[in-house]
Amino acid sequence: MNIYDQQRANRRMTWVIMAVFIAFLLVLGLGFDSLYIGAAGGPFPIGSLLALSIGSIGAAASYFNGDKAVLLSSGARPVEELEAVASESEKLKLRQLENVVDEMAIASGIPRPRVYVVPDPDPNAFATGRGPGHASLAVTRGLLDALDRDELQGVVAHEMSHIRNLDTRVMTIVAALVGAIALIADWSRRGMWWGGGRRSDRDDRGGGLAGILFFVIWLVAIIAAPLVAQVLAMMVSRKREYLADASGAELTRNPLGLASALEKIESAVEPTRAINQGSAHLCIADPLGRQVNLRGEGFWSNLFASHPPMPQRIAALKQMAYQSGGHS
Repeated sequence: MNIYDQQRANRRMTWVIMAVFIAFLLVLGLGFDSLYIGAAGGPFPIGSLLALSIGSIGAAASYFNGDKAVLLSSGARPVEELEAVASESEKLKLRQLENVVDEMAIASGIPRPRVYVVPDPDPNAFATGRGPGHASLAVTRGLLDALDRDELQGVVAHEMSHIRNLDTRVMTIVAALVGAIALIADWSRRGMWWGGGRRSDRDDRGGGLAGILFFVIWLVAIIAAPLVAQVLAMMVSRKREYLADASGAELTRNPLGLASALEKIESAVEPTRAINQGSAHLCIADPLGRQVNLRGEGFWSNLFASHPPMPQRIAALKQMAYQSGGHS
């Protein structure tokens, strides 16, 4: 699959994912209307409209401002702001980062993203935004301290590939919709306890077996909603990492640079505490250090892991270097 095929696939995936999430929101909203609003005699679908409104507003806000929210939650600061108050040794690292980003923007043929540094000692990086020209790239302080120039170039190229492939658009919207579903599911659970008496009143008036069955389905939905939303987010994230690795290696012409960077990132024992769970799938490596991301391919790994196993990514990059006669 070439870059244009991937971009088209990601545009299609954006609409498919949004449709799935909206359907999930509708189920939650319809259940609330049927079991609470309907029981009170209200004909207006308040729950359905509220759920769709929250989901739509969340997706739109994420599309236009999701990158700002992710950067704010991680405590990321613009590289120019840090450079103004940095020591001479720190300025060299920050200028090297800016130079590498400039190089990879030219190599990838897209506008230079805004560059940020996250104040966290664990090596990691992520890109976010709705696409080229509206994207941001962030690296942790630990990444700048741990990597040499070739390794840093590999990581930046990987993140630039996510921007060029429109991966960041898909993953940022997914993060917003996951949050919306979790919020609605939580409200529904609370409403079930607060308004539980209305359910039995409705059954007494002849709700019947169909009403009970719908109630069971809705109850399962509100319990499973956060888990299902996270699984969908993981499925979206996982498949894109291999392609971004390959695309990044193509930009640098040095697969071993990225392979070496991933080895150093994998060897870090501390999680990236500045990155929260909602943004974990944006990172080059799982910031939470979850065991499911360390295992090989398999049903459970494919279902719950946000990233492919690091040893397999490193092996693929080294194989790529061997086939192309890459340098070390």
